[in-house]
Amino acid sequence: MNRPAKGISMDLYEANTHPFIIKVWLEETGEGAGRATWRGHITHVPSGERRSLVSLDEIPLFIQLHLANMGVEFEAGRLRKIWRTWVYLCGCATSKRQR
Repeated sequence: MNRPAKGISMDLYEANTHPFIIKVWLEETGEGAGRATWRGHITHVPSGERRSLVSLDEIPLFIQLHLANMGVEFEAGRLRKIWRTWVYLCGCATSKRQR
């Protein structure tokens, strides 16, 4: 777990921390046996804002919106590229359920 550096107050650390809760699950589609699609929701904890997800690709867009409000700047598509790499590496990229 990341901890504030020595000499930095916890209030300052918390003011610059934006936790998110992400819940995802696979939902069977009516298109045939063994097919599923990712569904879920993401919540920005400090504001309580919650958004339903119909695609895993919506997650970095929601996070980027809140980080931009903090003044964080991203090169175009950078967060999305990082996210897609993580999704690929964790094996979440496929919408077909493995049997």
